[in-house]
Amino acid sequence: MSTIHPSSIVAKTATVGNDVSIGPFCVVGPQVTLGDGVKLVSHVSVDGITTVGSGTQIFPFASIGHQPQDLKFGGEESQLIIGSNNVIREHVTMNPGTSGGGLITRVGNGCLFMIGAHVAHDCIIHDNAILVNNATLAGHVEVGEWAIIGGLSAVHQFVRIGRHAMVGGMTGVENDVIPYGSVIGNRARLSGLNIVGLKRRNFNRDQIHDIRKAYRLIFAQEGTMTERLDDVAEDFSLNEPVMEIVNFIRTESSRSICQPGQDDAA
Repeated sequence: MSTIHPSSIVAKTATVGNDVSIGPFCVVGPQVTLGDGVKLVSHVSVDGITTVGSGTQIFPFASIGHQPQDLKFGGEESQLIIGSNNVIREHVTMNPGTSGGGLITRVGNGCLFMIGAHVAHDCIIHDNAILVNNATLAGHVEVGEWAIIGGLSAVHQFVRIGRHAMVGGMTGVENDVIPYGSVIGNRARLSGLNIVGLKRRNFNRDQIHDIRKAYRLIFAQEGTMTERLDDVAEDFSLNEPVMEIVNFIRTESSRSICQPGQDDAA
C-alpha cells in the first residue's frame, strides 16, 4: 500500500501506483502519474501532465512539471515524462515541453539531478546522465547516456551533449559536445576526451587508443572537417565509438561543434 502524509495534498484524479511514499507538505496535481515505489520525501510540488517512473526519489522543494519558462508558451497541453530509478535532489526544477519542441520533455532512467539543477522545456535526457549541483539546461537540449554536466555550468538551447561526455564545472556550453569529449571554460572549448569516464565505463585500452587516434585526426589542422571525417570513417569503419563521434558531427544541428583550444589534446 502507498502512504500519504496527512499534510500533503494529492488531487483525486492523480494516479498513484503501489508502494508510493508521499511525505509531509507535498502537492500532487490532477494529471500527475506516480509509478510504483516513487518517493516524494517532503515539500515536493508535482503538477502538469507529468509521469514519474517507478522507483524515482524526489527530495524537498523540487518543482516538477510546472509551466515552462518560455514566453511563447500558450498553455498548450504538454508533458514531462520522467523514467525509472532517478534521484532528483533538493530545489531541482523540470518543465514540460512546448509546441515548438514536440510538446514533451523526457528524462530517461537512472539519472542523478543534484541540488538546484534545471531541466528546461523540450529537453531530452538519456539514461544514467548526471547533472551536478546548479547545472542548468536551456530549452531543447539533448544529453546523451552517461554524460556528466558539471556544477554551476550552463548549456545553451538546442545544444547536443554526446554520450559519455564530460562538461567541467562552471562551463558555458554554446556548441555541441562530441560523444566521449571533455569540455571546459567560460565559453566551452573541447579539452580532450573523457578518459576517466571511459575507464569507469570499462572501455579497454585498445578502444581508448583508437578513440584518441581518431580524435587527433578529426581535429587536425590539415584539410577540411569533411575530408578528415571521411578519412576517419574509412580507417575506423568497424569501431563503434569512433563512428558514433563521426556520425554525431555529421548530423545536422543548429549549433556548431565545440572545438579544441590551441593547446588542448586528447
